[in-house]
Amino acid sequence: MHRARQHAASQTRERRHRLAHEAARLMAEGGIRDYHQAKLKAAARLGIHDDASLPRNTEIEDALREHQRLFAGAGHGEQLREKREAALRAMEFLHGFSPRLCGPVLDGTADNHSPVQLQLHTDEADAVHYFLDEHGIPAESRTRRLRLDRERALDVPVWVFSAEGLTFDIAVLPFDALRQPPLSAVDEKPMRRASSTQLRTLLAEQEMDGWLGDG
Repeated sequence: MHRARQHAASQTRERRHRLAHEAARLMAEGGIRDYHQAKLKAAARLGIHDDASLPRNTEIEDALREHQRLFAGAGHGEQLREKREAALRAMEFLHGFSPRLCGPVLDGTADNHSPVQLQLHTDEADAVHYFLDEHGIPAESRTRRLRLDRERALDVPVWVFSAEGLTFDIAVLPFDALRQPPLSAVDEKPMRRASSTQLRTLLAEQEMDGWLGDG
């Protein structure tokens, strides 16, 4: 009986591993941005339908990093640095709104399809729209639901525009959210974010890592 349980647990772990890597491949190669969607599509492709075998989002994120390291090579690091540098320029442009970088460009899993995601902070709902309009930047309006904590969620305005050949995704949060980041959809913990100062440090570290790798 004990051996049978061990065998079943081992099979479940193996299926979770396969699903995580297939979901990561779909995200890296198919441009799927939603972890849940990637997870279900991977399960359908592999014919695995038991809930116990579905990987956590963090497992898919780890598999995505591994996939990019194995298949994207040096080109991924170059692309990531370009997006981070563009994010820094955008943050300097939008400095009046206390911008923070978040999402795949910050955590290192960005690919060709990933927008540069910023969060701005203001209690004036239309301030960012007016600012973009004033500078002649056409932007598409969207809405996104963010979880502020375990009990509270908020629908925030999002502005999407193109610049420097990249897509920028700008969410506008209340000023209070500067001190308390919303929860990540990946692990339900406070979202990892970076100020312009922190991003400069990250870029310097990335450049040093690249220099050491070349040496």
